[in-house]
Amino acid sequence: MEQVNDDTFAAARKVIAVHINYPSRAAQRGRTPAQPSYFLKPSSSLALTGTAVERPAGCELLGFEGEIAIIIGKAARRVEVEDAWGHVAAVTASNDLGVYDLRYADKGSNLRSKGGDGFTPVGPALIPADAVDPAKLRIRTWHNGELVQDDTTEDLLFPFARLVADLSQLLTLEEGDIILTGTPAGASVAVPGDVLEVEVTAADGGLSTGRLTTTVKEGTTAFADFGARPKADDLQREEAYGSREAAGLPAAGSALSPELKAKLESVCTATLSSQLRKRGLNNVSIDGLQATRPDRRVVGLARTLRYVPNREDLFKTHGGGFNAQKRAIDSVNEGEILVMEARGEKGTGTIGDILALRAQVRGAAAIITDGGVRDFSAVAAMELPTYYSNPHPAVLGRRHIPWDTDITIACGGTTVQPGDIIVADSDGILVIPPALAEEVANDSIAQEREEIFIAEMVEQGHSVDGLYPLNAQWRAKYEEWEADKAND
Repeated sequence: MEQVNDDTFAAARKVIAVHINYPSRAAQRGRTPAQPSYFLKPSSSLALTGTAVERPAGCELLGFEGEIAIIIGKAARRVEVEDAWGHVAAVTASNDLGVYDLRYADKGSNLRSKGGDGFTPVGPALIPADAVDPAKLRIRTWHNGELVQDDTTEDLLFPFARLVADLSQLLTLEEGDIILTGTPAGASVAVPGDVLEVEVTAADGGLSTGRLTTTVKEGTTAFADFGARPKADDLQREEAYGSREAAGLPAAGSALSPELKAKLESVCTATLSSQLRKRGLNNVSIDGLQATRPDRRVVGLARTLRYVPNREDLFKTHGGGFNAQKRAIDSVNEGEILVMEARGEKGTGTIGDILALRAQVRGAAAIITDGGVRDFSAVAAMELPTYYSNPHPAVLGRRHIPWDTDITIACGGTTVQPGDIIVADSDGILVIPPALAEEVANDSIAQEREEIFIAEMVEQGHSVDGLYPLNAQWRAKYEEWEADKAND
C-alpha cells in the first residue's frame, strides 16, 4: 500500500475535523449532536509517523484522540450522500492532538489548542477507499502500550459519506484534503515521554494502516506575554481526561454544600478533631503553621499544588511562564482553599503579594503553605487568610520548582487530596475526608451542645467527676435540660 509522505501533506490544502461522531464519545460527553459540526486544523499541523510532538511549555493537558482520517481523491461540491464515497481516495490513521490549556482563548475555533505544529500526525499507510467498507473499519489507540481506544465505524452518528456530502454543500473539498472523522471514548492526556499509537484496520482483520507512532516531548520555550497564556481548570481537566474520576477530581455533587459548610463553621476544630479521633483518624491536622488571620474560622474545599526541590535544568522548563504555581492561583474558585506542599522548606517564599491578591480576587477562602511567604506585610494585611511557616524574602526559585496541581500532596505532616474539606481556626487546621464530613459535623454539634450543659454545671459548682464525660446519671439530667431548652 502507498505510504503517507510529504507529498500527501503538500496536497492537503484543508484539514477538517469533526467534533463528536462516535456514540461512545457522545455518551462520555453527555451530549449527542443532531447534526455534525466541524473545525479546521492548519496543514502545518500534519506530521508523519515516528515524529515527536511537543507539549508546549507551561501546558498541562496535551490530549490525544485516535481517529480515522479520510483523504479526498476527487473534488466534491454539492454531492449527494450516495455519491460521496466515490470522492474519497483513501483512509488512514490519525491522532487529533491538542492542548486543553488554550481552549479558553479560541472561542470555539480550536486554532491555538489544536493547531500546533505536529498536532495532526497521519499515517503510516493509506488504505484504498474502494478496498474497504467504510462502515466496517476498526480504530484502536495505545497509550504507552496499553489499549485505551477500540471501536468500529458500524454505528457512527454521521457516516463518512454523510460528512463528505454535508461539507460539500458549502465548500469545495479538493483532492488531497483530509477529514478527521471523530474519536471514540477513551481519549485522554499524554505527558512528555509517553508513546501514542493509532491503527486503522478493516473490521475483518484484513487491510491495516500499520501503527501511527508519536512520542511526546516537553517544550522549552515559554509563551510570550503578548498572546494568550496556558491555563487549565477542573472543567478542562475533566474534558481532557474524559471523566472527573480519570482526572483525579472529586465526584460531581461532592462539593461542599452551604448547609454542611454552615455546620462546620459552627463548631471548633478541637471538637472536630475529637470526633475524627473517635473514627480512628489521628493524622488529619496540618501542623506547625501560623495564620495571618487567626480570628477567622475557615471552611473550604482543597485545591492542591506541589513544589519539588529546585534543579536548575528542570526549573528552566517548569519554573517560568504560566507555570504550575500560576495555573493553580489562576484556577482556584470561590470558597476553595489552595494547599501547597513545600516540604516544610523555610528558606524561601512560596507565595507573595501579587499571587495572593489574585487568589483573593478569585474568591479563594484561604491559602495554606508549609513553606515561607514573601511580601509578608502586604499578604498579612489582606482579607484572605494565609497559613504559613515563616516570612522569607527569597523568591520561589531559590529552593522550589512548581510542579503539579490538583494531585495528592503532603502539607504540614498530613496528606491532602483535591476535594478534601479543610477547616481552620485559632486552634489549628484539619483535613476532613468528604465522605465523613456530614456525620462528623452532626456529632460535633451534638458534642458542643453537651459541653454547653457541662460548662453550666461546672459554673454552678459541680465536680467534673461523672460530669465530664457524662455518666448515665448526668446524661439523664442533660436530656432533661435539652428538653427544657427545646420548649423555651
